[in-house]
Amino acid sequence: MQGAPVVLIAEDDEGHAILVQQTLREAGLSNPIEHFIDGQAILDFLFRRGPGPKREVNHPYVLLLDIRMPKVNGVEVLEQIKSSPELRKLPIIMLTTTDDPREVVRCHDLGCNVYIQKPVDYVKFYEAIRRLGLFMKLLLVPQVNG
Repeated sequence: MQGAPVVLIAEDDEGHAILVQQTLREAGLSNPIEHFIDGQAILDFLFRRGPGPKREVNHPYVLLLDIRMPKVNGVEVLEQIKSSPELRKLPIIMLTTTDDPREVVRCHDLGCNVYIQKPVDYVKFYEAIRRLGLFMKLLLVPQVNG
C-alpha cells in the first residue's frame, strides 16, 4: 500500500460536498480530497478518459458516491466501477439521502462496501459525517491498478 488514499466525493449538491469535506477535516482526516459534480466526471477520472484530471495508476482511492446525480447516476457509476477488472477493488461508500430498502440491497448486490443514508437534519448529518471521518482514518485500501 502506498500513501493515504485519496477521498473522491461524487456529489452534485455543492453545499453537501463542502460540508462533507469540512466535517471530514474536523474529524482529523488529512487525506487528499477531490470533488466531482456528476457521475460522468467521476467515471472520466477513474477510467482515465476525456479532458480533466485523471487518477494515478497504483494509488489508493476511496469513493463517497451519491445516488441521485446528473448525467450518470450513482448506481450506474457503481455498476461500471465494480464490473471493471482494474477498478473493482476500489472501496465505495454510498452516501445518499435515498433510504429505499430496495436501493440499499441493489447497491450491495452491485458491490458497494458501505451504504450510509445522509440525515436531513443538519446536526445529525454533521455527526454522521464526523463518524465516517473517524472510520475512514482506520481504512486500509488497495491500490487501483491499470
